[in-house]
Amino acid sequence: MAPLPTDHPVGLSIVVPVYRGAATVGKLVAALSELRPAGGLEIVLVNDGSPDNSGDVCRELAATATVPLTYLEHARNFGEHNAVMTGLRHARGAYVITMDDDLQNPPEEVIKLYDHARLGGWDVVYTRYAEKKHEGWRNLGSRFANGVADQLLDKPKGLYLSSFRCMSALVVKNITNYRGPYPYVDGLIMQVTQRIDSIEVLHLARMEGRSNYTLKRLVLLWLNLATNFSVLPLRLAIIAGVAMGILGVFGALIVVAEALTSGTPSGWASLMTTTLLLAGVQFLILGVLGEYVGRAFLSANGKPQGVVREAILAHEPAPQARRQAEDALR
Repeated sequence: MAPLPTDHPVGLSIVVPVYRGAATVGKLVAALSELRPAGGLEIVLVNDGSPDNSGDVCRELAATATVPLTYLEHARNFGEHNAVMTGLRHARGAYVITMDDDLQNPPEEVIKLYDHARLGGWDVVYTRYAEKKHEGWRNLGSRFANGVADQLLDKPKGLYLSSFRCMSALVVKNITNYRGPYPYVDGLIMQVTQRIDSIEVLHLARMEGRSNYTLKRLVLLWLNLATNFSVLPLRLAIIAGVAMGILGVFGALIVVAEALTSGTPSGWASLMTTTLLLAGVQFLILGVLGEYVGRAFLSANGKPQGVVREAILAHEPAPQARRQAEDALR
C-alpha cells in the first residue's frame, strides 16, 4: 500500500468544472460529501462563465458544505480544460480527480478510482466505459479524437482519454506550470509521465439537459490537441507538398512525351484540375502554418488561460453542518 504524502491537507481533491450545471451540481456535491476516502477530501467547483444560475447554486453549496469546498468563478467562458486547470491550481490533495457536473460519472466510482491510483502507485488513472450513454455523434467524435491522440501524443496505445481521471500531486504540480491560453490536460499529462493505467467504471445517461459539447467545441478541442502538443500537422504539410511536387514532375514528363509524339499537348480541363488541386494543397499548408503562427502570437501577447472573478476558498465546515452530516450518516 502506497502511503499518502504528509505534506497535503487532504488525501483527495475533486475538481468539477461547472457549465449549465445548476440542476445537477447540488446532487453531485451531496453525493461526494458522503464519501470517506483515505486522508479526507475536498471539492473544488469552477464555474466557467455559466449562463444559468450555477453561480448562485455553487455559492450556496460553499456556504452550507459539510466538507471543505472551494468555489471559483471565471469572468467568462474559457472552456472545460481551462476551467480544469484553474481548479487544479487550487486543489490541495495528494491525489486529484477531475469529473463533469452532469452525474454521468457515478460519484460512488470515485473511491474505486482513487484507491486504484493510490494503492497501485500510479501517477494517472483514466476511466473507460463498457457502454457510453452519450449521443451517437458525440461517441463518434470521442472515438475520432482518441484515434487522433494515438497518432499525435506519446500515450499508451489504445488508452481512452476520459475527463473522469485521477492524478497524483506530482502530475498536477507539473502540468499547472503551463500558462498558455490553449491547454489540453491530457496532452500535458503525457508530457509529464508514462506511469498511467485505466479502470472500467459505469457511465450513466445524462440526468438533465443536453451535452455542452457542440461540434464546434469538439473541433476546437481537436485543434488544441493537434497544434499545441504535436508538430505532426506540419510534417503532414511537408509530405503533401513533396507529393504534389512528385505529381508535378510526372505531369511534366507526360506533357513533354505528348509534345514529342503528337504535337501540341491538349487538355485545358486537366490543366485547370491540376491547378486547382495544387492551389488547394497550398492553401491547406498555409492554413496549418497560420494556425501555429496565430496561436504563438496570441500566447506571446499574453492571452489569459483563465481569469478568476470570484474565489471562495476551502474552509472546514461549520460545526452545526458537520454534526448534521454525521447524524445523517448514522
